[in-house]
Amino acid sequence: MTHAIVWFRKGLRLHDNPALLAACEGARRLYPVFVLDPWFVNPERVGLNRMRFLLESLQDLDRSLRALSSRLLVVRGKPVEVLPGLWRQWQINRLTFERDTEPYALTRDGQVHDLAQPAGVEVIVCTSHTLYDPDQLIKANRGRAPQTYQSFCKLVARLGPPLETVASPASLPSLAEVTEAQYPIPSLSELGYPAQPEAEPSLYQGGEHEGLRRLASYLSDPARVASFSKPDTDPTAFEPPATTALGPYLKFGCISVRTFYTQLQAVYAQLKSHTQPPVSLLGQLYWREFFYTLAYVTPNYDQMVGNPLCRQIAWDDNEPALRAWAEARTGYPWIDAAMTQLRREGWLHHLSRHAVACFLTRGDLWLSWEKGQAVFNQLLIDADWSINASNWMWLSASAFFHAYHRVYSPITFAKGYDPEGHYIRHYLPVLKQFPKQYIYEPWKAPLAVQQQADCLIGQDYPRPIVAHIEAKERNLGRMRAAYAVAP
Repeated sequence: MTHAIVWFRKGLRLHDNPALLAACEGARRLYPVFVLDPWFVNPERVGLNRMRFLLESLQDLDRSLRALSSRLLVVRGKPVEVLPGLWRQWQINRLTFERDTEPYALTRDGQVHDLAQPAGVEVIVCTSHTLYDPDQLIKANRGRAPQTYQSFCKLVARLGPPLETVASPASLPSLAEVTEAQYPIPSLSELGYPAQPEAEPSLYQGGEHEGLRRLASYLSDPARVASFSKPDTDPTAFEPPATTALGPYLKFGCISVRTFYTQLQAVYAQLKSHTQPPVSLLGQLYWREFFYTLAYVTPNYDQMVGNPLCRQIAWDDNEPALRAWAEARTGYPWIDAAMTQLRREGWLHHLSRHAVACFLTRGDLWLSWEKGQAVFNQLLIDADWSINASNWMWLSASAFFHAYHRVYSPITFAKGYDPEGHYIRHYLPVLKQFPKQYIYEPWKAPLAVQQQADCLIGQDYPRPIVAHIEAKERNLGRMRAAYAVAP
């Protein structure tokens, strides 16, 4: 007589969820569980926007389970402490969950597995957060992860398509011995977060239903899918954004990446031609897979020291400059507007992420990419351990990208997309009355213009914390010196 727990962590969905199906198979009782781990329930580590998205996703999952006469049971505590108690209480003999390759998850899951064996609990782990099983990729690549994106694409071309998606369950085993009042989904305030959203309501509602709706909406335009080329999208577009903005739904597994892949291939099949990796939509899924695979096998992947892929660079330590960058007080409106969007909405266009990352590291402030990674990890809804670390190494020219002389200008880059400064005016209303010729460089405006705009530079909005041209030249020299040393 099988009593099973399906342990949701990511994979917050019913569609294409092999761990859920494995828990259901032959089971008399099924307990759908999510554990609110204090490791993550920490405002310093996981910001308001991401926690709100998580709770919305749990509420959506709960509604889906209730439609099948079940419900989600949210347990609070360390998994290694609370799960054994549930096994005993519910006479559990099967535990299933989706594989997670992040270092914390690998340690946690290993500990849970070690506790399960003597308790007589069978553990079934399923791969569905990535297109491919990373161990299979590494085995097929002669025991090592592909070191370049091009070699990764050749590998998956040789392997062929990923496994097909699995269907959503039509019914679920019964849930007994649990009252309605037990294991509820808590509120933000109960978890120590502000009860009300910061500034504006969230633009990204969590959950499987919303994720699938957004995916279907984006793929419903074949011409847009055919022409998608990631570098060519507009970082200053915000209503709506210029890219899919599906990252949060993939991060939490509200959308299965295999479902994304399958539906995208169906659209491609209808087209005469379309863009190709690395810039296409398929290319973006492959980038995600490539970074996941590398991060899985590379020690200290989210650090500089001890990371064999990362160039060792003597970054400065300047806490006031770091705070000014994180709090949108650099005095460069484009950078500050982007950081304001990040803090307010929990999302940022990839080119905006590139620009602010370059500014923090090799471009202007010469601060460690690890510092920026920590800020992004707190503020982004779609903060993903492997992708976040990969992109920060890339933009700091510490790994993957080596053309360190290509520096994003905090003044001219965005102006090419938005010469009127609509983006800046939206996110920095203190500057909204500046004429367009000064909107990217308000410190150059005559005093009379500043007074007319009701914004005095140095008083109502900060002066630049660094002279960009001088900082750029100085940092180019430091990068040349760093690159002269063997990596």
